[in-house]
Amino acid sequence: MKIAQVTPLYEAVPPRLYGGTERVVAHLTDALVDLGHDVTLFASADARTRARLIPVRDQAIRLDPAPLKSDLAAHMAMLSQVLERANDFDVIHFHTDIIHFPFFAALADKTVTTLHGRLDLKDLSPVYARWPEFGLISISDDQRRPLPGANWRATVHHGMPGDLYRFSPRSRGYLAFLGRISPEKRPDRAIEIATRLNRPLKIAAKIDDADRAYWETTIEPLVKANPLIEFVGEIGDADKSDFLGGADALLFPIDWPEPFGLVMIEAMACGTPVVAFRCGSTPEIIEDGATGFLVDTLDEAVTAAARAVELDREAIRARFDLRFSATAMARRYVDVYADILARRPFALHVLNDDAPPPPEPSRIAEEIRSFGALG
Repeated sequence: MKIAQVTPLYEAVPPRLYGGTERVVAHLTDALVDLGHDVTLFASADARTRARLIPVRDQAIRLDPAPLKSDLAAHMAMLSQVLERANDFDVIHFHTDIIHFPFFAALADKTVTTLHGRLDLKDLSPVYARWPEFGLISISDDQRRPLPGANWRATVHHGMPGDLYRFSPRSRGYLAFLGRISPEKRPDRAIEIATRLNRPLKIAAKIDDADRAYWETTIEPLVKANPLIEFVGEIGDADKSDFLGGADALLFPIDWPEPFGLVMIEAMACGTPVVAFRCGSTPEIIEDGATGFLVDTLDEAVTAAARAVELDREAIRARFDLRFSATAMARRYVDVYADILARRPFALHVLNDDAPPPPEPSRIAEEIRSFGALG
């Protein structure tokens, strides 16, 4: 199949440091290439990919030093390039939320849109009601709850390459928090869990400008006042194997409907169990008592974090390989693409190389008119 992948432009593909959506797009794109598909990636020029790259911006937006930037203009320019090349693809896979809907309404039947963010926002429901023709992919079943009537085609859990992170058979006696400093991620809970256990906690996290005040007023004082807590800062893929692999457990103490939580499977790839609050996607990702523990209270989290070293790290890694590899993710998406093609007229040529190519659009129109006249 000829597949276009259209990514947000906020981070490089894959990101240099923190970043979820663009990291998933990178893994999916390369896995699709490895499966033999003809893949084109629309992204910033600093992308690293085995696919054909169409660079639509000189670099990703977040780390661009230019003082004045327009993310809207950058994405509009990219969508224009995708639209110009739309006939080159059998499927166009968008990861850009809803911004493409008005421009691709006439081509909705050859698109699929993976939604990577939370959907319980005030203004979203009318948009999906206005453009119901776009097929949607959720990254967890729980993510769908705010929009039960949307045009859901499938749920595809994230995956990543099995060789990206090293398996660590033994931990080094600390707890880990990895992600973003924000109220909904609850790093304060992680600090309390470690303090109650008298265990070291390493925090590797990005601090967005929007969360700067939360860091300075709430979390930074807790870090400075507690010798058990070490703030590592923002890290990239190259540092995650050591950081996660050395942890007795990853603490995932969220307080919001997390759509997926990529860090959970990153920890599993290292063999590290996850202690996660039962919220959002976590019951779909964590197998309680096998790859980690699901908890509802701080007391339960403290008990679970103490027991995490009892879990079999090799078994955790094996569950990652089975459920969350990039190849497994790509194969699920190929099934989605095939279903899209099967719903479209004259799609047989894509699924069967021996079948004749589809007629030109003008030819299709003539045949439809002729059929109407005969009827």
